[in-house]
Amino acid sequence: MGEKKKPEVSERRRFFTLMAQNIGLGAMGGLLWAGYADKAKSSPLTLRPPAALNEEEFVKTCIKCGLCSEACFNRPQNRDKNGKQRPATLKMAKAGDDVMIGTPYFIPREVPCYMCDDIPCVPACPTDALDITKVTNKKGELDPKLIDMGLAVVDPNACIAFWGIQCDACYRACPLMDDAIKLEYAKNERTGKHAFLRPVVNMYSCTGCGLCEKACVTEKAAIFVLPREYALGRPGDHYVKGWDKKDEARIQNKVNEDVTTHDERSSKKPVDYLNQGLEDF
Repeated sequence: MGEKKKPEVSERRRFFTLMAQNIGLGAMGGLLWAGYADKAKSSPLTLRPPAALNEEEFVKTCIKCGLCSEACFNRPQNRDKNGKQRPATLKMAKAGDDVMIGTPYFIPREVPCYMCDDIPCVPACPTDALDITKVTNKKGELDPKLIDMGLAVVDPNACIAFWGIQCDACYRACPLMDDAIKLEYAKNERTGKHAFLRPVVNMYSCTGCGLCEKACVTEKAAIFVLPREYALGRPGDHYVKGWDKKDEARIQNKVNEDVTTHDERSSKKPVDYLNQGLEDF
């Protein structure tokens, strides 16, 4: 008969086996998480809550606690005219949402931001991922007009108001009517009798709440909210806003750099190339 294994040897082997398994599972989980995080970061059109830091800082600072979403769900404005509670604007991202998992975001076409007077989601944030100073006015009061989650953009090819059909759904839904969205009058030359009332977004007043997008009557919203940097585009670094002191400061260290465009045309006078081809006349 073979010698029986000692209990302590068997337990030690079992311990090391479980440890190896756990290390392997942990490593696999880390690789999966890293892959998912990289994918989630590639969603540039994600809309964040009011007063969110820029995306890179927001993802670093947010601890994914869900307190902002909870405050959003319990807000007084979160009830319809019959007193029934509506879904929260802020969703906590889960796997498959193409957003960093556990972080808050919203989809205006589903549930827009209702521009609460007390902006409850912001004070609820324990880490300042939602920076309360961004929505605090000079009187020290929370001010919904200071919210900047994005910018509404109108697609003139899809908006029926540009076809000559009267529609002011987005205009009426805007909480800053006649400020963030105005209706621009234009004569309909085709009929000579009717007028166009086209929605125009004021980039300086729009908060990106998405109430206009939610209200849009077309099957696919003809007005939609984008993060401001994508709605407006970004000029090249060599363009300077002379009226913006911060933008001027950006080039202080580049004063001695040559920013001239060097090509054949720029070395000529306008008359030299504007009259090209006319030599034979």
